[in-house]
Amino acid sequence: MKNLIKIFILLLLGANILLEAKSIELSGTVISDNEKYITSRFMGYIKNVNVAEGDMVTKGTLLYSIDSTEIDSRKRQAMLSIQMYENQYITMLRNYERYKRLYEKGLVSKFEVEQLELGSKNLKDMVEISKLQIKEVENQYLYLTIKAPNDGVIVQKNIKTGEMAIPGMTALILSDLSTLKIKTEVSENDLKNIYLGQKANIIIPSMNLKTTGKITAIIPSSNPMTHSFTIKLSFETKLNIYPGMYSTILIETNKD
Repeated sequence: MKNLIKIFILLLLGANILLEAKSIELSGTVISDNEKYITSRFMGYIKNVNVAEGDMVTKGTLLYSIDSTEIDSRKRQAMLSIQMYENQYITMLRNYERYKRLYEKGLVSKFEVEQLELGSKNLKDMVEISKLQIKEVENQYLYLTIKAPNDGVIVQKNIKTGEMAIPGMTALILSDLSTLKIKTEVSENDLKNIYLGQKANIIIPSMNLKTTGKITAIIPSSNPMTHSFTIKLSFETKLNIYPGMYSTILIETNKD
């Protein structure tokens, strides 16, 4: 009887040890948590592309530029409009002043004077509107030179010199290497054992890296095909780690 009790106690101890050692092993990928999709605001032919895939760039680096022919044409048209309206305004203003003098002498009607006054005001407004249009066109020149919004590496390039830059179409993808994280998926059965701030062991085999990480995000939307949830983990290392690298994650479920 005593032997049976000892065996039972040993079995309980073994079960507790196994329970404490329970963990979740996952496969993940290194990602940049600050990935920028660089697009053009205006349509035009690409004049120069100054970067290639894999290039490291700093904030403010000129990535590519777009030909200004179309905007140059708009600016010329706006300047011609100003000149035309200014000439008409000067002529109308002179007639208005002349008719005012004639009205004082009783040679023209008040209606004629008022019409010239109204026409002068309208033309003055058109001059001001044309000046604003020139400022708007000149501001568009700023969008012809596309610069890096932050430090990073060019991970994808979809444009070439001479091609048409189309607004909304991704020209380049820039990954910020200072905000790397691990992205992986957890089955909904294991989600109950996952929480923000939970620590994990992270291995990146290609770099022989073994480090610790922490869960920073749990995306509350499951994949209907795999019934899994996406999570992100932060980690620290002095090695050169890049987006796309394979990683293994080991999460202890019964201890932090």
